[in-house]
Amino acid sequence: MSRSRLDEYRESVLKGSVIASLLRLGAPPMVAQLASVSYSVLNSLWLTLYSEVAIAVPRQVFPVTFAFTALVNMLTTAGTSLVSQYVGARMYSSVKAEASRLLTAALLFGSASAAAFYTLRPLIFGSLIASPPEILDEVMRYTAVSAANMVLSSVSSMLSVVVTSVGETRLTSAINIAAVAVNAALDPVFILGLGPVPRMGAMGSALTDTIGLAISSTSLFLLIRRRIPEVTPVPTLSFTARWLATVAKIGGPISLTQLTNSLAFMTQVRMVNEFGVNVAAAYSIGFIVLDIVDAAMWGLSGSIAIIVGQCLGAGELKRAKEAAIKGSLFIASLVALGALAIYPVKENVVRVFTSNPVVVKHSLEFLDTILLGLPFFALFIAGNNAARGAGRTLVPTAIGLARLWLVRIGLSYVLAFTLGWGPAGIWLGIMLSNVAGGIPVLAWLALADWTKPVINDINQSGRS
Repeated sequence: MSRSRLDEYRESVLKGSVIASLLRLGAPPMVAQLASVSYSVLNSLWLTLYSEVAIAVPRQVFPVTFAFTALVNMLTTAGTSLVSQYVGARMYSSVKAEASRLLTAALLFGSASAAAFYTLRPLIFGSLIASPPEILDEVMRYTAVSAANMVLSSVSSMLSVVVTSVGETRLTSAINIAAVAVNAALDPVFILGLGPVPRMGAMGSALTDTIGLAISSTSLFLLIRRRIPEVTPVPTLSFTARWLATVAKIGGPISLTQLTNSLAFMTQVRMVNEFGVNVAAAYSIGFIVLDIVDAAMWGLSGSIAIIVGQCLGAGELKRAKEAAIKGSLFIASLVALGALAIYPVKENVVRVFTSNPVVVKHSLEFLDTILLGLPFFALFIAGNNAARGAGRTLVPTAIGLARLWLVRIGLSYVLAFTLGWGPAGIWLGIMLSNVAGGIPVLAWLALADWTKPVINDINQSGRS
């Protein structure tokens, strides 16, 4: 791709309506997210056919893998901010250097995290989370493969950051959809066992993820080489103290949030597990339905970071704030519409995954409570993406920690155990934590002075 093509990407982000830019950048990832959610639903169905309680396995594991990928997420957060702002400032030579450092660091951190996860998983799932005995063996087999997936995911995520931060979201989304299609085709083969492939249950699901991640990583690298060869990353060890400090400053708060979120989610899963495997299954089914409702949020919110980052790099400070606020409200409105649409048919959706009346009862109580606060969660996520694009993540991190530990965990514990409300107390605590996160983050976007490009700090440090 020529320099003029990079300029075309840049101009498409910086000109016109911010909502139009949001949709142009966010629509392809949104379609990819919808494909991913569809795959997740199918995956859950195959797991249910394998064993009705196996559907709980991925949700048991997710909080733990979330913790072990916190360092890689620090790099992807910093990468989004730095690459998008360098593109906005037309400093294209700096993009290749950043991409090379970020990809090398992601591979190193991802490998170290995967080794630690594999080693510690018996202690974590046997004692810390205390997965129900009915699914513990499935959890251990699933996590053995998940460790390898961490390495592939770190590479795929960083390559995706490089491409999307330039402004190319269509081809990355097409790659993700292709990888998901392969997963979907292979899931029944590996989970249920077809032909010469043995019946592997949850571990089979993780193996299809391995194949999908390998396809995604390879395809993204080839995309960069052919479409934007000027920024093709190469292995490097040129990590300066200033660069490490900058990455830590931008991504450190997000990494800390992810780590503490993971610990909170593990604590939450432990609380859920106290009420037995039926409630654990209901918890998993409830989140599957939420994933359907908020698919648009996850697809669109990343585009806010791209727009904010490139606007700040170009000195368009007013447009950056406009994009953050309007984009957040727009995405929250879409999620509210999704919640309204799913509410009348929620029982039908739940019964697709279980015929157990106890599981159905707890799943419906979960949805009746948490759907009310989902638009506020969308505000929280969209606002955090704006902060990532700006490289100003400290305040949203503080808000996230407060809403998580004081409300989602602290209040949930009091309601569920101290007051004896049971699982319903946990569901209410989750809903109120979303409200407690969304409103303050929106207020910060509207009132705080956060529109200061972080690449200016780097360049001033380099001249000092």
